[in-house]
Amino acid sequence: MTSFDDLVRLCPPPADPPRVDWDAVEGTLAIRLPEDYKQLAAAFGPGAFCNFMRVHHPHGATDWVCLTGSMPATVRAQLEQDRNRGTDTGPHDPANLFAIGVTDNGEYLFWVSEPATEPDTWCIAVNEARGPGWYTFDGTLTDFLASVLSGTTRVPLFPDDLLAQGPSFAPSATASGDPEPSAPRAPRALDGKTVRAWARANGYQVPDRGRIPAEILTAWERANSSAP
Repeated sequence: MTSFDDLVRLCPPPADPPRVDWDAVEGTLAIRLPEDYKQLAAAFGPGAFCNFMRVHHPHGATDWVCLTGSMPATVRAQLEQDRNRGTDTGPHDPANLFAIGVTDNGEYLFWVSEPATEPDTWCIAVNEARGPGWYTFDGTLTDFLASVLSGTTRVPLFPDDLLAQGPSFAPSATASGDPEPSAPRAPRALDGKTVRAWARANGYQVPDRGRIPAEILTAWERANSSAP
């Protein structure tokens, strides 16, 4: 039995997930994706595990959860900026991190995409939403999900009561229609002071240092998407 079989047993997928044109998706991203991810995304579609972990999907309804949206590049740009400033060195080179999911608390799930030519060997890393902590799982995304949702693996960055209601998967809305994936937008230059000032002016609580939470980045991107 594979980890995908374990995951399906723990969280039965929805009956009619959206079809994915993987050739178009991989062409858009200019990378070959792990086979376990393609099997996972094709079976489950976009949605949330335990109403907490959201895996990026080609049909994600917003940039926050869309595999081909701007968020993965934006997150990488921020990690590179933090490393260059010495505010968050982390255990992995940001150039090798591809954001593949996000939690409702603001932690990101990453593929550690090395070697780049062997995606089926990529392991998973998680970074702390509002602090310097990292957690690395030596296995694929499907291995990670099955292990966490079965209770075999506890991620110290996740809530202690993650499985209090049992493992589950809830499908979410997809992007309207069935469009071909568009090319990811180049990440906007991130000026931490500017983003933090905008966030506070708009009623968000944001830490003075470290990573800016995902929901604030998304709101800032949306509010400034028409800016030159």
